[in-house]
Formats: sequence, C-alpha cells, structure tokens
Amino acid sequence: MNKKFIAAAMAGTMALSLAACGGSSASTGESTAASTDTAASSAAETSAASGSMSVAWWGNQTRNERTQQVLDTYGEANGISFDGQFAEWSDYWNKLATASAGHTLPDVVQMDYSYLQQYVSNGLLVDLTPYVEDGTLDAARFASYRKVDGKLYAIPLGVNVPAVMYNKDLLDENGIEIHDNMTLDEFYDVCREVYEKTGYKTDVFYGNGADYCAYVLRGEGGHLYNGSEIGATEEQIEAFFDIYETGIAEGWACDPAIYAERTIGTPEQMPLVYGSSPSTMSWCSFTWSNALSALQNAAGDNFTIEMTTWPSKDPKTSDYLKPSMFFCITADSTQPGEAAKLLNYWTNDVDANKTLLGERGIPVSSETANGIKDLLDTSSQKAVDFVNNVVTPNSTPIDAPSPEGSAEVIQQVNQLVEKVCYGELTAKEAAAQLLSAGNAALNK
Repeated sequence: MNKKFIAAAMAGTMALSLAACGGSSASTGESTAASTDTAASSAAETSAASGSMSVAWWGNQTRNERTQQVLDTYGEANGISFDGQFAEWSDYWNKLATASAGHTLPDVVQMDYSYLQQYVSNGLLVDLTPYVEDGTLDAARFASYRKVDGKLYAIPLGVNVPAVMYNKDLLDENGIEIHDNMTLDEFYDVCREVYEKTGYKTDVFYGNGADYCAYVLRGEGGHLYNGSEIGATEEQIEAFFDIYETGIAEGWACDPAIYAERTIGTPEQMPLVYGSSPSTMSWCSFTWSNALSALQNAAGDNFTIEMTTWPSKDPKTSDYLKPSMFFCITADSTQPGEAAKLLNYWTNDVDANKTLLGERGIPVSSETANGIKDLLDTSSQKAVDFVNNVVTPNSTPIDAPSPEGSAEVIQQVNQLVEKVCYGELTAKEAAAQLLSAGNAALNK
C-alpha cells in the first residue's frame, strides 16, 4: 500500500481522518502482512461459503435503519446474510483505514467523494466496468457517475448539494429574512441580527470545515487543491478563517467549548437541534441537502427547518452538485460479482428505494427517482426542490476528487480553525500556516 496513504491514515482527527497503523521493519512488515493476508483470505472464503456479505456505511440512525431493512429484504430473497457495519463519520474512516492496512475491508463500502481518488490509487477498489459490460450492473439509466482514470470504481447513491439548515420559526418570529445565494457580508449581517435579537449563535462547520473551506475558496477565485498543491493565495484562504475570527470576536459564533462532548457531524447533536439555551445552540447548521430529514426528525415539532445555500463571495461560482456518496466493491471481497448484483439492486430497484426514500440524496437513476417521488416526506420533497430549482441553475462543476495528502490538509484545516476560535492564531496567521503546511503534505 502507498506509504503516503498510510501516513495520512495515521493522522486521524476527531472529524475527518483515516486510521492509525504502526510502522515496522521490512522483515516484520512482510511477516505481518503475510499472516494478515492468510487470515483475511480464510475469513473471506468462509464468509463467501456461508452466503454472507459485509457492507459498511456511515450516517445517522435514520440511514442505519433504512439501510439494514433493505439489506434484510435483499438477503431473504437471495439467500444471503449481511454483516451491516455502521459507524459515525469519524469512526467509520478510522475503521476503514485500519481494515485497508490489514486487507480485511468489507465487501462493499460507502465511499465519500473526497476519499475516492486515494482508495483507487492504492488499489483498494474493484473496477466495475466488467459488471456493466456483462449486464450485472445496469448503469445506463444513471444521470451521472464518476470514473477515475477511465474506469468505473464507484456507483453514486444520490445527488447532494451544500446547504445551510436554519430554524425558520425563530427567524420568522423576529422578522429576520433569509435569501438564497447570500454573500459572506450578507451572511455576517444575518448572524449579527440573529444574535442581537435572540441570543442564538452561529454554527459554522466547527471540526469539519474542509468542504466549506474549499467552497469559500471557489468563490474567491481559488481552489483548495490544484493537483499536488494548494490552489489559492494566502489572502484567499484568509477569507475562510476570517469567518471564525470575526464570529468569535463579535460574539455570534458558537463557543468551541460546546462541541467538547458532542459527536461532530451527527445531526442529532448539532447545535441547531441540540442544546440547553441560546448560548449553547445555533440558529443554523452547515451541512448537506440530504440531512434535512434527519435534522427535522431531531427537531420534532419544536420548529420547522428550511435550507439555503452556503455563503461565499461569489455563491454561484462556489456552488456545485455533488454525488452524495458512493458504494464501492473492495479489492478484499472474494465475491465481487455478488456484490455487483447488490449494487444494481440498490440503485435500480424501485421497491428498495421506497424504503431508502432518498435519504442519501436524490437517486441518480431518473426512473428510480420518479418511482419514489410521491412517497417522499415533506423534508425530502423540500430537498429535491432545493437541488433542482435553487442550486442546479446557479452552480458550476464540482472540483476533482481530493489528491493524495488531502487527509493531512483536512486535519490541518480543523486544527487551525480550533486555534483561531481559541484566539491562538489570527485568520491571517492561520492562512499562512495552511498554505505552507498544506503544500508540504501534498508534496510528500
């Protein structure tokens, strides 16, 4: 396995990390690898012989329940038992990287766009092209799917877009208006107004901010990655860190201390829906369009959640449509053909998607999407409308998948945001450090 990939895995952080795996001498490493390979092969052969398959994913409880229900239904019809491996976001990548180092990856893994290139480059995923060509996997109806180096390694499970979820009732009661495609200056004004009138603060991707960093940089005319280097100037990067510096200085940003006992990225623990008072809660959360149902479920009948676009200097240039997540077959699977059948069922079977109900995003198969449209709950219908009518007409193509070394850059973004929030660095100093350390990570 590529040493840079393992090094990135060792740099795990609370929110966006791969896993830690220790180093060893060449002879010890070869012995360990041989032992691990033998054990993994034996376990995989036993799994295949017993008609079982392992599938791993991250997400919330709603996703967990719907995913397991679909796996159970498919398994009963096809004589397969499933080992469903569910984890929160950060734990998921830790476990996946550890499994990849030991060649014990599950048969099917849920994959994020930001990690796809790394897993492909390290030979951890199966090229699905042969299964498309022999008809096992019907990709003809997909609106789009991502190829890497001309090969198909991942089947997108939905279309997703960046979204700020907000407490509509709170804002309406206080006469505060929100409009789509806000600039950063307009967003600052809203944050100040909400804080002055209600005491509620603003939650801006604390501990999980690399995606928003990339979004802001697109609006500034740069990119977080440009091949093997940071594709932005220090001044452009400063615009991202200034959000935290300004918010903390003016009092409207959430105090970082409130995140200490929360699982960052878990909808049920986001300050939008979780907290004891305005000082520990937020009027908004930066997330993705497919999170609306989970957040509204967490909020219950307490208030209505609406969504708008992430703010930037040029929102239309920043915004994009993203494959919400993928399913991939790993190189450790001993039954890739059976796994391909599962992927085909997952993406093309309307009945299966009547259970999933677009929780991972709008289905990429138009036939599947149309087949479940009338069954979607109010939140999911809002998400579909937001994707189709707000973002799609006002967006530009998504950036290429993150390059090798990006896990370290993600870690640096989160650490630097924390230091800015605690007053240890200015936005300007944080920008300089990210530019320097980021380029070093990408050029190892």
